[in-house]
Order: sequence, then structure tokens, then C-alpha cells
Amino acid sequence: MKALVVVENTRAWRLRLRGAEVVSARDYLSGGGWDERRGLRVYNFCRTFGYQKVGYYVSLLAAARGHRPIPTVETLHDLRLSPMVRLASEQLERLIERSLGRLKGDRFELSVYFGRSLTKRYEALARALYDQFPAPLVRATFERDEHWRLVSVRPLATSEIPDAHHDLVVAQFEAHFGRPPRTGRRRTYRYDLAILVSPEAEDAPSNAGALRRFARAAREQGLDPHFIGREDAGDIAEFDALFLRETTYVDHPTFRLSRRAAAEGLVVIDDPTSILRATNKVYQAELFDRYEIPHPKTMVVHEDSVDAVAATVGLPCVLKRPDSAFSQGVVRVADEVELRARIAEFLRDSDLVIAQAYTPSSFDWRIGVLGGDPLWACRYHMARGHWQIVANGPAGRRRYGRVEAVPLESVPSRAVQVAVRAARLIGDGLYGVDVKEVGRRFLVMEVNDNPNVDAGCEDAVIGEKLYVAVMEWFRRRLDARGREASRE
Repeated sequence: MKALVVVENTRAWRLRLRGAEVVSARDYLSGGGWDERRGLRVYNFCRTFGYQKVGYYVSLLAAARGHRPIPTVETLHDLRLSPMVRLASEQLERLIERSLGRLKGDRFELSVYFGRSLTKRYEALARALYDQFPAPLVRATFERDEHWRLVSVRPLATSEIPDAHHDLVVAQFEAHFGRPPRTGRRRTYRYDLAILVSPEAEDAPSNAGALRRFARAAREQGLDPHFIGREDAGDIAEFDALFLRETTYVDHPTFRLSRRAAAEGLVVIDDPTSILRATNKVYQAELFDRYEIPHPKTMVVHEDSVDAVAATVGLPCVLKRPDSAFSQGVVRVADEVELRARIAEFLRDSDLVIAQAYTPSSFDWRIGVLGGDPLWACRYHMARGHWQIVANGPAGRRRYGRVEAVPLESVPSRAVQVAVRAARLIGDGLYGVDVKEVGRRFLVMEVNDNPNVDAGCEDAVIGEKLYVAVMEWFRRRLDARGREASRE
């Protein structure tokens, strides 16, 4: 992909870069043949980015021409909006404090060049800022009262780059320009699919075998798969679709990446709405009540309702943090003393806690639902000697129960029906619905976004059909998006 640097005044451009052509904004906006070119990555280095200013129009027209603008118009809007800066400050609060805590003053400015900083201590913070505001050069300002907070982020003009930083800036530019094309076989694929992975994560939702099968199925459907990490988040607009295969949380880079990808028009699993709905058990408790989805007796607890828990759900019962996952943040309490102690502990981190009737079983049904239809089924057996599927041991070690794939036609029909009903309330993406079979009743425990798909486990019955179905889902939506664009 050819790199094009757009500036207001080419004579004032100070950086000598290999692998990029420098043109004036006037030339780019007025046509100059650029409107007919395809496969361009446009680096917008205009000085004025305000609404309807020249820099704004460079990014706007680049997107309209099918070029890849950096920054995008959406990023330019985010940089101007104080609520977006304030939200970023809240989301990065711990990282900001960890990075700046040793500073003596009450104000600090950090220059970020393609997610890099000249000072190693600020590298993680620079990367996180680039993920939030993917612009090539920005200057972030922080202030401290009680704690450090981000107060502004603005595009940085090349004239503001200190001489001592020039080598880093040029290296970053050329590294970005010089990346080999993602698609050496581009003409054989219709779309680019980014698959977010974190190979070192213990709780990764897909193992290496499953990832290979997803990639093979993607190619068969005309999607060119590219495995990316969080460090690639700033370049997400270069893709057509995003498939998250890293565990998702709201207060986490995975949610921010999903949100940005959706804003850029990518087709996404898991989309940000699904992450918001599926990762919060308070939301699901209210949703199940409203739509009469059968589930264990559940109570949303706050500090003034602790006295009613035992009478409402009984003892023993299960307490859950609203955003618990992998059995972490989920405890079983046997009596009133333990109940009060645990609730007090949970309420230190969240204003609400879920209390649920203890519903023992030897396994949970896991029904995989894609686009509102059932796709696969498993029995998730409890970990040996434990009441949950996952047993969290000392030093963070986990023990898992056995996964037993089952043909959908062999699953009780009511279990499948209630799972599909529950999943459709969350969205039309990919979900794993946990259902307990208690006597003749089938109770939905929760709907999970980003469900596990491991080779040899969830796919043991339907095999490649699972992976092909997911990639067909992406292709159908990408094709539909293309048809809508052509009608416009």
C-alpha cells in the first residue's frame, strides 16, 4: 500500500522519509489524479484539523476515495471532544498513575510518535494513547491534583518535534511506511479480516489449532486473515472485519478496540454492544426477568439490601461480581456470616453484587449460538471435586472440567430453545449460552460473548462446519455492506 504524506506547505516539510511521497493538501483535495488512485495510505499532517478545516477535509475525502486516512475523521472528532479525553483518562487511570507517579511536578506533556515515546518508562502509556487516539503524532497533557489525569490530546506539528526526537520519528515513520503489504495475494481475496490474539494468555478463547482452522475457513470464504495483537490496534481501520479471539472485558483494551473498529465501519465479533451486555451480570439478571428467561432465583444486591439476601435466594447461595469471568469473582457462601463478609468485600469494588440461588449440577450445557441460530453443543463438566467448571487454585493455577461435544439433535430441545432466546436478547453475533438441567427445568446461567472454541473440544462433533459458519457470517455481512454502499 503506497504511503502518501499530505501537508499544507510542502516547502516547510522538515522530515526526509524513504518510502513516502509528500504532496500538498491543495493538490490532494483538488484531485491532482489522487482521487483516481487506489490502495493509498494517507498520512494527514496538516496543521489545521478543526471541523471543515483543510486537515478535516483531507481525512474526510481520503475515506470517501477508499484510501486509508491516518488519522480518520472519527479520531479528529475524538481529539476535539473533552468527554472522550476524560473517558480515556478514566480508562487508563492505573496506567497513567503507574507511569507518572514518580514525577515531582503537577503538569507533564508526552509526545507520542506512532505509539512510541523517546523515554522507555512511558512506552506503555504512549501505546495506550495511540490505541485510543490513532494519530501519527500527538502531544498529551497530564495534570495532577490528587492523582494524575489526562486533560488534552492534540495533533503535533512536525515543527514542534525537538531535534533530539527526529531520529525516532523518522524511524517510526519509515517502519510504518515500509511494512510489507498485508495481502501479497490480495487479488484472490475480497476482504481483510483482523483476528486479535494474545498467544501468552492462559484464558485465550481459542487454541492454536482452532486459530489455524478459522484462518483456513476465512480464506475459503474470500477473507484474508491477519493475526494481530493489541499493539496493532491503532491500524484497525485498514481492515474490513475484526474477530476478537482474546478474552473481552469492558474496562479493557479489547472493548476499546471493538468500539473503534465498529466506529470505523468494520464488521465485528464481538461487537461493543454484545460485550457491554454479555459481560455484566446485573444487566443479564434484569434482562432475563423482563423477558421471562428461566434462570436461578437472582437478586441484585446493594449496601441497603444485604439483610434480604438470605430470605430471597436462600443459603447456601452464590455471589458474583457483575463482570466476573472464568469463575473468578464468583464464590459460594454457606451461612449468614460468610455472606455478609463476602458481600462487603465485593461492594468495595462495585456498587452492586449478584446473589443467586445455589444450583448444583454435574455439568452445564454450553450451546453455541451464531447469528441467532444454534451451531454446536457441549457438556461442560464440573472440575473434579469442585462445584464449578473451573477451579481456581493457589498461585493462579486453574483446573478445568471435561468438555464433551454433543450433536445438537441429541440435546434436549428445550435447552436449545431457551439458549437461543437468551442469546438473541444480547445480539446477533457469536455467543456461548450456559444452561443447567435441573430435573425437568432448564435454567440459563449466563450468555457469554467471546465463547471458547478450541480444536478438539467444541468442534469435536461438527468439525470444520463450525469454523466455516463463523466465516460465512462475516462474508455475508461484508457483502451486504458492499451492496448498501453501491446503492448509495
